[in-house]
Amino acid sequence: MAPKHVPLRTCVQCRCVRPKRELVRVVRTPQGNIEIDERGKVSGRGAYLCRNRSCWEEGARGDRLEHALKAKLEEADRIRLLEYGRLLPQDTGDTNVSKGAKGS
Repeated sequence: MAPKHVPLRTCVQCRCVRPKRELVRVVRTPQGNIEIDERGKVSGRGAYLCRNRSCWEEGARGDRLEHALKAKLEEADRIRLLEYGRLLPQDTGDTNVSKGAKGS
C-alpha cells in the first residue's frame, strides 16, 4: 500500500515548507475581509503562516502577507493577527523543515 499523500504549503513569512495541517491559513474572503482560517475551509484567497509567534508578528507588520493575499491589511486586521500570534509559541528553531522550496 502506497503512503498517503501529505499536502505541503509554504509559510509566506519564513518560506519554510511544512505539511498543510502544521500551518494556519489567512484568507481574503470574496467580500474583502481578512480572516484567520484554522480549518482551511473558508472560501477566498489564502496564504499560510507557521504556528509560531515570530512569523505572525512579522507577517502582520510586513508586506509579504499583503502581497500573497493581494489585499491591503487594515489596522484592525493587523491587530487581530498580532493578537492571534501572541497565543502561539515562540519559534522553536525546528531545523527539520525545508526552506525556500516552493509549496503547492
